[in-house]
Amino acid sequence: MNLPKTHLKYLLIAIGIMMLAPNTSHAGGFPVRPKRLLLSPSFSYFYADRGWDSLRRKTLFPEGGQFESLGFSLYAEYGLSRRFTLVALLPYVKNTYEDNTAKTVTMGFTDLEVGLRYYLANINYIYYFTIQGTFVQPLYTDPGLGYNQQGAEIKLAFAGSGKVLGKNYYFTLENGVRQYFGPEGPIQDRYTGSFGLTLDRRFRHQVSVSLGGFYSASSFTRFSPIQSTNKNFAFNQASFTYGYTFSRRFSIFLSAGHFINGRNTGDGTTASASFLFKPFR
Repeated sequence: MNLPKTHLKYLLIAIGIMMLAPNTSHAGGFPVRPKRLLLSPSFSYFYADRGWDSLRRKTLFPEGGQFESLGFSLYAEYGLSRRFTLVALLPYVKNTYEDNTAKTVTMGFTDLEVGLRYYLANINYIYYFTIQGTFVQPLYTDPGLGYNQQGAEIKLAFAGSGKVLGKNYYFTLENGVRQYFGPEGPIQDRYTGSFGLTLDRRFRHQVSVSLGGFYSASSFTRFSPIQSTNKNFAFNQASFTYGYTFSRRFSIFLSAGHFINGRNTGDGTTASASFLFKPFR
């Protein structure tokens, strides 16, 4: 089946990117100390002029179509105790789909996420296991910004650090399963893994590679000209990140990525800039 002329599914790609973007700016599996606050604003960009259909065949968008998404998100995590932290994510997007016949722009806040993270265990304070529960609340009524359905997610994470070839390394593995509670609300699996190295003894420079993905399934399987009703899609994305730490309170991360494969999604290129603030220690 060919990709439809209208921009029915590309918003979901942007939402997926917004969900993956905060993980590039901090290691989500590592603990935040009690009464410490972590803030991470992120800017993201996505572009695609071709994509995969329901049979994973790649074609150009009809009529010279192009999809572009600009996003901003603010992630916050606050240490309540040695084992519990409060987390929140607030995203804002501007999506533009344009072809030879029309141009459509949608912008606004999407889904607010508020959750509680629990640090299950650690091994010698080097490897950490966490579980997180998140509630999803839509902040919009425009169907062009998402499902407009509440949801919940359970996420597991494993993180650690050490040394290899004389360099300090760190890694994170995360997998979250999300359910939306509306009619034919999709169930989604969101996963990501990252491996990074520090390049100098002062821990200023670091690089990392990541592989993440998104799988969404629903009993609603047919296409619709309304973006948010397309609930069956999947993609995998690879990315590279460079980070620089200015001080113990401020770091910056620059990322670039590309979709490896997909179904009912665009063959997109991504870029993001993320900042990590620790206002007080």
